[in-house]
Amino acid sequence: MTRTLATGFALACSLAFLGAGARAAAPPPLPPQPKIVPAGIPAGYVLVSPCVRQMGEHWANLKAPLNGTVLYGTYRGQVIFSEVMLTPKDFAAGKSFLDLKPLPGHTIDHVDIQHTNGHPGMEFSHYDIHAYYIPASAVAKICPTAPM
Repeated sequence: MTRTLATGFALACSLAFLGAGARAAAPPPLPPQPKIVPAGIPAGYVLVSPCVRQMGEHWANLKAPLNGTVLYGTYRGQVIFSEVMLTPKDFAAGKSFLDLKPLPGHTIDHVDIQHTNGHPGMEFSHYDIHAYYIPASAVAKICPTAPM
């Protein structure tokens, strides 16, 4: 299923190396940053998207390449997932990504792997891999009126 992510998430993608190593020209501004960073979000990570339906808010380290770097998600101030985005080329080359693990104090409930033909900031074919710390029934209720 193709998901259209919010403009803020495009910032993380446009500042990071895209699959082929290209960089976008002028990234959009970050969304307003919360006064309190949710517990567990690593230092250097910033909020890069408002709440995305059935996902949550995305946090990224803008100094790291996006492809293969772990992002984190939150909802209502709680960390709810770890995510990595991988290109089909990475899979075909047999590349391994062994760092998709929960943040300390969390356990993975389930993993969703979704192929997309692109979304703002990462406009090429790739896989979004979410390791959720909450049940799928709770994920389905996240930001029900927000864009997908």
